[in-house]
Amino acid sequence: MSAPTKRLYIKTYGCQMNVYDSERMADVLAPLGYGMTDRPEDADLVVLNTCHIREKATEKVYSELGYIKQMKQARAEAGGQMTIAVAGCVAQAEGEQIMIRQPAVDLVVGPQAYHQLPELIARTHRKRGERLAADFAADEKFDALPVERNPTGVTAFLTVQEGCDKFCTFCVVPYTRGGEWSRPVETVLAEARDLAAKGVREVTLLGQNVNAYAGEGGLAGLARQLAKIEGLDRIRYTTSHPADMGDDLIAAHAELPQLMPYLHLPVQAGSDKILKAMNRAHTAESYLRLVEKIRAARPDIAMAGDFIVGFPGERDADFEATLQLVREVGYAGAFSFKYSRRPGTPASALPGQVADEVKEERLARLNALLDEQQRAFNVSQAGRVLPVLFERPGRHPGQLSGRSPYLQAVHVEGPDHLIGQIVPVRIESGQKMSLAGVLEMETA
Repeated sequence: MSAPTKRLYIKTYGCQMNVYDSERMADVLAPLGYGMTDRPEDADLVVLNTCHIREKATEKVYSELGYIKQMKQARAEAGGQMTIAVAGCVAQAEGEQIMIRQPAVDLVVGPQAYHQLPELIARTHRKRGERLAADFAADEKFDALPVERNPTGVTAFLTVQEGCDKFCTFCVVPYTRGGEWSRPVETVLAEARDLAAKGVREVTLLGQNVNAYAGEGGLAGLARQLAKIEGLDRIRYTTSHPADMGDDLIAAHAELPQLMPYLHLPVQAGSDKILKAMNRAHTAESYLRLVEKIRAARPDIAMAGDFIVGFPGERDADFEATLQLVREVGYAGAFSFKYSRRPGTPASALPGQVADEVKEERLARLNALLDEQQRAFNVSQAGRVLPVLFERPGRHPGQLSGRSPYLQAVHVEGPDHLIGQIVPVRIESGQKMSLAGVLEMETA
């Protein structure tokens, strides 16, 4: 971790529990670049961790806030910034009234929510137009987008959005990548036209929260514009958030044959208690109803998902709720992970951390169910004729490898000149990871 770039002052009132909470606040704020100071006038962030037990406790807090307000004003006159937070029991009791009575206060956080401080601080900085100098460790799953590159085949990634405003408590993207930012529509279209001119037939639109794309017309409007580009026959996108799966995007799936019928829509868990702790902004029921709406619009769509097992506080009943959700949805593909305690992320400060052996057992059970569903979906394709985009020669002489609309690998015997073309293939068999078939007809 790099050296602290900001100074944090915490004044603790009351019991030993508050002392402990103050220590944890310092822990969760360290990755945002905050190091401790014992002088409030020197602090970039002042936290009053309050107690409501003693008489006149609230008035003592307001008195202290009066002094700190003067420090904040002096800092502003000198061209700097000071953020003031009220935490603890007075914050719980008074809530937003604190900010009404003392407008110098920037945020209020109760004693059960101090792990949300990174999110609240990040939102406060964004309102001021400031960028956080965070020191969260990068993570390939949540914090990396493939670099732009010249296409070497008939498929290509196309970044359209970066950052995230969702603040899931297990994720570092809002801190390391900042807020949601979308490339202008014309810039995306220009790049897509260039890719198509270079032989790309399929693009995958990328973003940490891609369906939050905020260019004109949103992701649905962008998909409609991309569908007009000659030679660009397939459009995919990843990764999505259920909260941003609007009716316009669902309608686009029904209207655009270029938009592939394979949707990666992470749910993460099937327990409402765990989803709330993850700050996911959806429930299991709302996710299931969303899947129903999507399937009503596009009956042939296949669903993929993401799952985290062993999140802090996950009990057996919570995990069983996840299994039940998987059974109800039926996934054609999925990514599943054991919860990993990332230092500095809000979830790392939550109570109820799950033992690793429990995570292992739950992950094995979840994967067995997901593998069974994926295999069943692939086997069910036998007898169907699917349009396959051939991408490359197969492993064996005379073999071609391509992708179905459902992102399945498809292997057939065929001539190399079909590479780069979309050809109907009769599927003969399905395995867990791929399909095997024969050319329904040869395209010149």
